[in-house]
This record gives sequence, C-alpha cells and structure tokens, in this order.
Amino acid sequence: MTAPASGGNGAALAADARDGSRRALSRLLTAIESRNPAAEEALRLLYPVAGSAHVVGVTGPPGGGKSTLVSALVAAARAADRPVAVLAIDPSSPVTGGAILGDRIRMNDYVGDRDVFIRSMASRGHLGGLAGTTAESAAVLDACGFGLVFIETVGTGQSEVEVASIADTTVVVQAPEMGDEIQAMKAGLLEVADLVVVNKADRPGADRAAMQLRAMLTLGDEVAGSGDRPRPKRPEVLLASGLTAQGVPELLAALDRIHEARSGDDGPQ
Repeated sequence: MTAPASGGNGAALAADARDGSRRALSRLLTAIESRNPAAEEALRLLYPVAGSAHVVGVTGPPGGGKSTLVSALVAAARAADRPVAVLAIDPSSPVTGGAILGDRIRMNDYVGDRDVFIRSMASRGHLGGLAGTTAESAAVLDACGFGLVFIETVGTGQSEVEVASIADTTVVVQAPEMGDEIQAMKAGLLEVADLVVVNKADRPGADRAAMQLRAMLTLGDEVAGSGDRPRPKRPEVLLASGLTAQGVPELLAALDRIHEARSGDDGPQ
C-alpha cells in the first residue's frame, strides 16, 4: 500500500483511496463535499472504474428503524466476507453546518473492520433526504472496491424519494405502527420501492402491517395499470427486525436477487 497523499492532489488521493487507504478515502469524500478542485480531478479518474457496486437506497418515514436495519444488513454482509460501505445522510447542525453523527455512532461496532466504511454526510438543506454530493460519494465508494453500498436517507418525512434516482435498488422501511395506510401510499415512497420492509417484526402488529401493505400494492397495481396509465412497480413486502436480525439474511438475499436479475452478475460482491 502506498502512503496517503500529504497534499490535496486529486490524482494522488484517488490512487491512494483505491489502494486501500481509508484516510485518503475520507479526505477525498471531504473534498467532494467541500467542492474542492482536487475532488473534480479525482472524480474524472474514478468515474470510469465505477459501476460494478450494488447501490441500495434505504428510505422511509421517521421511526422505522432504518439505521438499526442497515447495521444488521452490514453484519449479514460481513458474515459473508463482503466489503460494504454506508453513506448515512444526517440532518445538518444548525451551529456548524456539519452532520449530526447519530448513525455513525450507532454503527461503531465496525470501527476496526477495514472492509466496512461508514460515512455520515450533512444534508445541508438539500431536500429529498440526501446530501448534494451523495451520488458522487457513492461512485467513489464503488470505485474503491465496495461491492455493496447503502445510502440511508435523513428520515425527516415521507417525501424522500430522490434516493431512487441514485440507487440501483430502493428499500422502503415501514414500522408496524405506520398509521394511515392511505397516507403512506399517497406519500410516493411506495411508488419508488423495489422492496418494502416492515421492520421491528418482533413487535405486535408486524404481520398485519405486512398483509395490509401487500393488499394495498395489489390494489394499486390493478388501478394504476388500467387503460393507458403506466403500471407501477410491484415491490415484494418482507418482514425483518434490525434489532434481532430476524429476516435480515432473507432481505440481503432478496437484494442480491434483484441486482443479479438486472445486471446478469454471477453472484454478490
């Protein structure tokens, strides 16, 4: 491994990050968030070698347990010896403008694992549940050898659908106490979902919530697909618990199936 670049040279940062330097990777992501000229140089070099990773967006209303579920998915991926990265989009601090690092603190079990890279990014007022440089950051992680990249949205509302334009696969997380099912459908989240996960499956009402979602999606498919109207996605509804890991291996397997079906890959990375 080469030593991390001491200066702000984008080409050196890109080379060191690809060579396995986590310090260089962190500095490169910081440069991207800061719109540093070095980042532009690095991205020109990294974009051509990106494109093999499975980028998974995880979104949903607040209280669904997205962070806990992502952490459980990271554990399942690492059990299979797969390198994995997480971009956790956090609300911005009103004082510093930086990220409020709740997600990275919750995932500190992986601090010593070099095949896990977790980065909190401040939304900095960007709407849609993402940060302004999320797409570029995901491409860098892809180019640096992380075959599975999770993007977790802020979780401040029900309009966080922008992640679907960046991710290869979009997971919408709902809690058993999701409230008004019609409101959930109107939110638009279910329309971008490739998979819907009722998290906290260990709680009462989880099975009923999954049944209601499946019924809603079946009805919506019949109505929206009639006439000349486009037929929406028909996402699979799964039950899982990020806290107990119930259903998490099955969720990871479902993600792999979707990715392999779309890309023709021989197997998960």
